[in-house]
Amino acid sequence: MTDEPKIKERVYSESEIVAKLKDELPYWRYENGWIRRKYKTHSWKSTLMVINTIGHLAEAAWHHPDLKASYAWVEVLLQNHAAKGITDKDFELAKKIESVVQWQPGKETGSLEGTPQTDQRFAYVKYDD
Repeated sequence: MTDEPKIKERVYSESEIVAKLKDELPYWRYENGWIRRKYKTHSWKSTLMVINTIGHLAEAAWHHPDLKASYAWVEVLLQNHAAKGITDKDFELAKKIESVVQWQPGKETGSLEGTPQTDQRFAYVKYDD
């Protein structure tokens, strides 16, 4: 096994990050060197499900966010520690997390109806739209 030299990843400037978030991830923000997103949930059970979902995606991608959580929310913080900044890895994982956590099958055509948001016993994520 040989140690191949690592290719240095492009680190985005603050203005590039803000513009990219505005265009591609409007619910995410840049703060203190991280891109961040808070997802609101209906309960601790939902919070844990969101955390596990993010954990699965991060492990599969081999790029791991920091997470903060409480009873009815999860905050995701992404930064490429090795590159010491925000890189394409952060944006790509953020997009994947966004698409999975915000997925609402009830708004699509098909047989999957999604969780009933009007019945608090079954409500899951507090969707943005």
